[in-house]
Amino acid sequence: MACPQCVKLKQKEPAGFDGGGFGVVYFCTQDCFKANWSAHKKSHKPWAAAIDVATPLDPEEAKRPPDCFRGYSDYTGDLRPWAYPKDDTAARLRRLPASIARPDYSQTGQPRSEQMEKRNRAIRVYSAKDIAGIREVCKIGRKVLDAAGRAVGLGVTTAEVDRVTYETTVEHGGYPSPLNYYDFPCSVCTSVNEVICHGIPDLRPLEEGDVVNVDVSVYYGGYHGDLNETFIVGKGADEDYRLIETAFKCLMAGANLIRPGTMYRDVGGAVERVAKAANCSVVRTYCGHGIGELFHTAPNIPHYTKNKATGIMKPGHIFTIEPMINLGVWRDRTWPDQWTAVTADGKKSAQFEHTFLVTDDGYEILTMRDDEPKMVWDIAKQQR
Repeated sequence: MACPQCVKLKQKEPAGFDGGGFGVVYFCTQDCFKANWSAHKKSHKPWAAAIDVATPLDPEEAKRPPDCFRGYSDYTGDLRPWAYPKDDTAARLRRLPASIARPDYSQTGQPRSEQMEKRNRAIRVYSAKDIAGIREVCKIGRKVLDAAGRAVGLGVTTAEVDRVTYETTVEHGGYPSPLNYYDFPCSVCTSVNEVICHGIPDLRPLEEGDVVNVDVSVYYGGYHGDLNETFIVGKGADEDYRLIETAFKCLMAGANLIRPGTMYRDVGGAVERVAKAANCSVVRTYCGHGIGELFHTAPNIPHYTKNKATGIMKPGHIFTIEPMINLGVWRDRTWPDQWTAVTADGKKSAQFEHTFLVTDDGYEILTMRDDEPKMVWDIAKQQR
């Protein structure tokens, strides 16, 4: 006999739902059913939760912005906030296998270790053991971003990109670093069009010509890795292609300076020269950062000229370079969700990021693709 509650749940599954790892359970007799009911009924709750997450919202309900946007009208561009995914932070954390190591903020939302480290601004020189661990998490990050990037497409929601990010990260034994970091509600940052960074995945379907940055960070084996890329959905305007290529070349310009003895403040000048030559601007509010055991640590690496960054590169330093490049002005604003940073004039923004290791004679891209040890521009890789 089939469990009647399983049958009801099966009937509630939305079209296209793959079962979420659950299915109807059959018992040999009524007595068998009664004997096993206490243990079996516990499986219904996670199945019901998975169905609720998979059930799409009514289109009009999906367009409803989160409550924090009530009365807000100071938008700089065409983008508007949509409803967030139904699968909340607590649900994601409950589903994480017990075997997956979690950073200290996973439950509290507060990265205490990182906050304590701010008192010590010395740039860490990582040991060979540490470097091996960071290299491993960065390789996982690369696989996650590749999977998330493949999910980007016309009509796809950034909530779906977030789901792919979460599941791919967990599949590789990692924890998605953004999840509950200072209460960030999702597993990836998805920044569309005028959103510069820290966009929260939502239920808005991606449209033709959208410029989409996907920023992936993974925690694994006690270390973080961080990388991002910008994609274009369908066919974009000429200026969109110019923007994305400029963002890539700005990252490459910064990377070309990485070697022992380079002052961190010099990276910004190299980046901004490339941006200005393409008639673009560089965001000043956000910068590259040290990374390893902590998600964000020393050094800070601004991407503009005449900055006040301190420190000199040494073998064993590990950090990100991640210039955020705008078609218009460099200034930004933040939406009421306290995360989404948008351009002040509503024009589009793009970004690329890698995690770098300073070696004895240059650098290694820890988040590189296996077939791309040096960065090469190819718009085909960004077209979706």
